[in-house]
Amino acid sequence: MSTVAYGPHPDQFLELTLPAGEGPAPVAVVLHGGFWRAAYGIELARPLAADLAAGGWAAVAVEYRRVGSGGGWPATLEDVAAALDALPGVPGRERLDLTDVTVVGHSAGGHLAAWAAGRARLPDGAPGSAPRVRVTAAVLQAGVLDLDRAAAQRLGRSAVQEFLGGEPGEVPGRYAVADPVRLLPTGADVLGVHGTGDDVVPPEQSERYRAAATAAGDRVEVRAVPGGHREPIDPAGEGWAVVRDWLRGRRGARRDRTTLGS
Repeated sequence: MSTVAYGPHPDQFLELTLPAGEGPAPVAVVLHGGFWRAAYGIELARPLAADLAAGGWAAVAVEYRRVGSGGGWPATLEDVAAALDALPGVPGRERLDLTDVTVVGHSAGGHLAAWAAGRARLPDGAPGSAPRVRVTAAVLQAGVLDLDRAAAQRLGRSAVQEFLGGEPGEVPGRYAVADPVRLLPTGADVLGVHGTGDDVVPPEQSERYRAAATAAGDRVEVRAVPGGHREPIDPAGEGWAVVRDWLRGRRGARRDRTTLGS
């Protein structure tokens, strides 16, 4: 594993783990959750990144500024964008297939993953606009995907309001460029995984995103799995097995299309 800084702040770094073998590998970027707060960090992403690298992906775990450590609006979004856009220049770049980039995120990381998938729809000048690296797939694990609804429900003890600095009616412009349901269609393949017993981020968050994305013409699959909020990020759990199988199936389909087109 190599650590690469993408900015001067101590929390602006990524960890790249390359798979065995030679040649370019598909890229999986893991964005940890924790309601965008500094109490939670990259340690939540490392087990998934390690499993992905063992399965043949070039795995990138990202740390970013969070609320309480210089993050929130707009720094957190700027950091996720900067980490993705730094990939063409990282050591080992020749091992990264940047035509096949999947973002994987849990909870608030699910929000950031869905937002990253929709960056191309951001207006000029918005945080994260004009992406250098295109996201081709997203895995949203118990994601906070409809920020207006999450704010109304006071999810995470008003975590959305802390993150964006106010209510939807107070800072509507921020919600407009930070809310994944407003950045559709993305054109990315999307899998949502949500625990049926999740009482931290209700499963309706995944369903609302699927409904909005489908209406916009995107392909979104949502899989309900047993358990609560943290089960989807257990590398030995059913939720992660669903993700692993979906990623392998998608990888095989891409390989087949490439073979047929050659």
